[in-house]
Amino acid sequence: MAKKRVTKATYLKWYEDMLFWRKFEDMSAALYIQQKIRGFLHLYNGQEAVLAGSAYAMQEGDNMITAYRNHVQPIALGEDPRRIMAELMGKVTGTSRGKGGSMHMFSPDKGFWGGHGIVGGQIPLGAGLAFADQYNGKKNVTLTYMGDGAIRQGSWHETANLAMLWKLPVIFCVENNGYAMGTSVERTANHTEIYKLGLGYDMPCRVVDGMDPIAVYDAVYEATERARKGDGPTLLEIRTYRYKGHSMSDPQKYRTKEEVAEYQAKDPITLCLNKIKEEKWATDEEIATIDQRVKDLVAECVKFAEESDYPDPSEVYQGVYAQEDYPFITE
Repeated sequence: MAKKRVTKATYLKWYEDMLFWRKFEDMSAALYIQQKIRGFLHLYNGQEAVLAGSAYAMQEGDNMITAYRNHVQPIALGEDPRRIMAELMGKVTGTSRGKGGSMHMFSPDKGFWGGHGIVGGQIPLGAGLAFADQYNGKKNVTLTYMGDGAIRQGSWHETANLAMLWKLPVIFCVENNGYAMGTSVERTANHTEIYKLGLGYDMPCRVVDGMDPIAVYDAVYEATERARKGDGPTLLEIRTYRYKGHSMSDPQKYRTKEEVAEYQAKDPITLCLNKIKEEKWATDEEIATIDQRVKDLVAECVKFAEESDYPDPSEVYQGVYAQEDYPFITE
């Protein structure tokens, strides 16, 4: 696939998408405080450029899998955001019929395979998706995301070994936001350059500016092209930042206000908007229209979720096994 140009239309789409993801997450936080969303809630605020750039590099048939900071990824791949909000609120109209909640979003028909609550559990699954495409002769690529803490798991090393051995079309994207829950990268290992973990497997690897969607797009595109040619995986350390705590229960005492302010000055949404204004790609009125459209869509998502029903208790027994694929399983 030829490399896409980054145009006025690209920036306008990135601005509206990233702004919607941010406002969607902000609303999710408000609903959590109101106890309309239960369990855990991990927000993506600050990391939007990673998703915007990655999605721009993907093509039809590609896959994405990640950890439990996973509300907006399926939206970026085309899932109806109303269904994501319904899933957050445990409603039957949600993407997992209200059974997955915040940590287990799934949208396989859009190429999104979760949302996984086990730290590092998605890493071998991502390689498995890539293996399936390779086995079936497809030219698709799987983007497998993990945090700076998850890559310290043994599942990464086992997967990296097989991915290189079999030249699997998988891109390992480490969203390095500086903290594994509340533990800084400096405290998790004797080195801070995570991308170098690829060197032990002769895996191509590099650092990417995760606050810039263009930098992310360039890196992911290069990696996907290598994978489609049969040259195997890439490890990308995408350095980003989260503006909220690890979850809603995180008091964030492990970092300073000055540090947060430093990264807020690099907010990808603000930088994108500044570029639009500098290039005169949209008037103030047009920007205000985008902002209002985002606000209205968030409100529509909440309305849809609140008006949806909770699952019937009988739903607990449905979807446990795939009877269609395993006819020996009976009710």
